[in-house]
Amino acid sequence: MFELPAPYRALQDEARGFAASVRDIAERADEADDIDPEMRKRLAETGLASIMVPAEFGGRHAEVDSLAVTVVREAFAAESAHLDSLLGMQGIGSYAIGKGGSRQLREEWLPKVARLEAIAALALTEPGVGSDLKALSTSVTERDGELVVNGHKSFITNAGDADFYCVLAREGEGYSLVLVPAAAPGVSVEKAHQIIAPHVLGDVLLHDVRVPAGNRLGEPGKGFSLVLATLATFRVSVAGAAVGLAQAALEEAVPHAAGREQFGVSLARLGSVPGNLALSWTDIEGARTLTYRAAAAAARDPLGNLHLSSMAKVAATEAAARVVDRCVQTMGRFGLVRGSKIERLYREARPMRIYEGSTEVILDSLAKQLVKRLTK
Repeated sequence: MFELPAPYRALQDEARGFAASVRDIAERADEADDIDPEMRKRLAETGLASIMVPAEFGGRHAEVDSLAVTVVREAFAAESAHLDSLLGMQGIGSYAIGKGGSRQLREEWLPKVARLEAIAALALTEPGVGSDLKALSTSVTERDGELVVNGHKSFITNAGDADFYCVLAREGEGYSLVLVPAAAPGVSVEKAHQIIAPHVLGDVLLHDVRVPAGNRLGEPGKGFSLVLATLATFRVSVAGAAVGLAQAALEEAVPHAAGREQFGVSLARLGSVPGNLALSWTDIEGARTLTYRAAAAAARDPLGNLHLSSMAKVAATEAAARVVDRCVQTMGRFGLVRGSKIERLYREARPMRIYEGSTEVILDSLAKQLVKRLTK
C-alpha cells in the first residue's frame, strides 16, 4: 500500500483540520495533570472519538479499524500529546468491553465512550510489575455473585479522571479482566508520579472493591487474551502518533534552518545540517510506510499481524527519537527554549519508546518469532 484509500484520506483531513483548531490550547493541555476540559469538549463535538467503538454502539465503522485510528492519532500527535492520549485511551481502555463484555455492559458504556461522556482506562501495571504482567499481585475473587478486587495499579493513564477501569487481576491459576467503575466503593487514586512530558497519570488503589460478577470481561482466568487483542488492535496506532510527532519536529526545524544565516550561508546548506534534515525526512517516510502497511494489516487481522504492528511501533518510535533529536540540534539554542513546540516534542518523544511495549521487550518477542519461523 503506497497511498491511503480515499475514505482514510478524508478522515485524515478531518483529523488534521481539528488538530490545527486546538493549537491555541495545546501547550496548556500538554502540561496538564488532568484531562483538559476544553480539549475534551472540542473533541466530543467533532464525533471523532466514535472511531474507538463499533458502529452498533455509536461508532463510525462496523468494528474498530486500526488504520483509521492510526491516521487520526498521527494527525493529533503532531499538535498535542494530550489530545492524542485522550483519543487513544478511549479505545485502549474500552476495547475489551466490546470484545468480552456482556450485552448490558456494552450498551451501558460503549455509547458513552464514543461521545466522550465516559473516560476509559486500562489498569495493567503495578508498582513492582511492568512488562512481566504475569507477576502481578492484584487479585479478584468471586463471592456470592460478586467479584471482590484488591490491589494497587500504578502509572495508569487517565487515573483520577476515568469513569471506569478495566483491571487485570489474578483469579485462581489464571488472570481475569474486570470492569471496575471509578465510583465503586473502595476505589481511590493517588497522583504519585509525573513524567517528563506531563500526562494524566496516577495510581489506582483497590480495597475490597465489589462489583457484579457480570463485570468480568471474557471467561474467568482468560483475561490475557483480551489484553493481547487490545494490543494487537492499538499498538500500531502508537507508531502513527510517533510519525506525526516526528513530522511536526521536522516542520519546526526546516523553516528555522532555511531562514537563519550563519557564516554567510543558509543554515540549511551548512555542514552536516542538510544531511540531517534529509535523513530525518527519509526516516519519517520509511516509518510512515511501514506504519500504514501494518495498520491496514491489523485492520484485517489484528492478532495475525501483531508482528507487523510491533515492528512499526519500534521503527516509528525509534525514528521519532532520532528525528526530534536532530531537529533540536539543528535549531541550536532555540531548540532548548522551555515552552517552545520543539522542546515539548522532544520531551513527548521519549516515553513513546517505553509505553505499550518497550523497544527491548518487543524486539525480544520478534527475535523469538523470527528464529521459530526460520528454523522449522
